[in-house]
Amino acid sequence: MENQQQAPVMSVGDWILTLFITAIPLIGLVMLFVWAFGSGDNPNKTNYAKGALILYAIMIGIYLVIMIMFGAAFMGMSTMST
Repeated sequence: MENQQQAPVMSVGDWILTLFITAIPLIGLVMLFVWAFGSGDNPNKTNYAKGALILYAIMIGIYLVIMIMFGAAFMGMSTMST
């Protein structure tokens, strides 16, 4: 087998700081992009950031579909009453 260099294990403190930073509005989103697509970060943090961004994209998509459905229903109800 090849000797592959492994990434250092992130400590509990590193994860707490990472989660704390991502909880800050707007700054957390910017940091997720920096960690996901920047170079030199721990691969564990890079994968976490990519996964979080994918989940955010899915949630925004679901939110938009629901808003469009409720908006269409509301518009349909408002035209029926007049």
